[in-house]
Amino acid sequence: MSFFAVLFALLIEQLKPLPNHNPVHQGLTAWVRWVGRNFDAGAHVHARVVWAITVVAPALLIGVAYVAVNHYSTVLALVWDVVVLYMTLGFRQFSHHFTAIRDSLDEAREDRARELLAQWRHVDASDLPRRELLRHVIEYSLLAAHRHVFGVFFWFVALSTVGLGPMGAVMYRMAEFTSRYWAYRSHVTGATTHDRLRELSGRLFDLIDFLPSRLTAFGFAVVGNFEEAIESWRRYAALWTQPNEGVILSAAAGAVGVQLGGQSAPAAGQDVSRTLSEGDSAEAAAAVGSTAGVLPQMDHLRNVVALIWRSVVLWMLLLALLSLANLIG
Repeated sequence: MSFFAVLFALLIEQLKPLPNHNPVHQGLTAWVRWVGRNFDAGAHVHARVVWAITVVAPALLIGVAYVAVNHYSTVLALVWDVVVLYMTLGFRQFSHHFTAIRDSLDEAREDRARELLAQWRHVDASDLPRRELLRHVIEYSLLAAHRHVFGVFFWFVALSTVGLGPMGAVMYRMAEFTSRYWAYRSHVTGATTHDRLRELSGRLFDLIDFLPSRLTAFGFAVVGNFEEAIESWRRYAALWTQPNEGVILSAAAGAVGVQLGGQSAPAAGQDVSRTLSEGDSAEAAAAVGSTAGVLPQMDHLRNVVALIWRSVVLWMLLLALLSLANLIG
């Protein structure tokens, strides 16, 4: 049943995606803000309470609701899976940003592409050269695909197999959202956020995302250039400050053969120019914080999209085989 739930959710999401400012996102933001305002008093224990109420409580509620519905009707349980997955899993939750930037670059409107990137990721992209702009779009798109699709997928399947339905999908999305929300409030808006809460949410999401990030990277390796992806993973993953992000991006860089950087999004006034050429060695690439490979080009945007979709097909086929084996068994 997990296979059909994911399949139906992806199909519906492609046909009728949630709008950018949808009630689900607005309600989620209001929930996180309300819990933080009412339960966070700055102490370490309060940070744990806030995280538990924000992330664990909704996930448990969804899991309990699934168990109750499944006890009454398997068909209704499938519908419940699809509804929850529709709100938590899908490409269209981020792909409109990617598409708009790609179209702007195709039309040689680089200033517009920089504006769109800045709006999407809340970074200063005004001085980014074209290749760096392409690199950041590729990196952000790969990470967004993992967090909106593969991470949700893996946790949904993991907890669905033990009878908890979409509890895992909700837990992953809530953990990802809270880590991003508190960091955004602290670093971008300047709003007061207790460091303990920001650090705890980031640390717990890294823990939750440890295995899914490596499964995503392995999937990229299988459907791309396997040997180069594994070698890039082994050699360059440590270039990124976030280990889980490094695993995904280094493997994807090797799978596609593109040069990606080991730096986070640029801050205002930060120099992000590259000094590498396509013939530089792997050691030279690592010295300036980049993976080996071809400098980012427009074709790499299409290659990355193809890599993501092939990986989706791979994991869906594996899930279908597991579901079939379970039925036969």
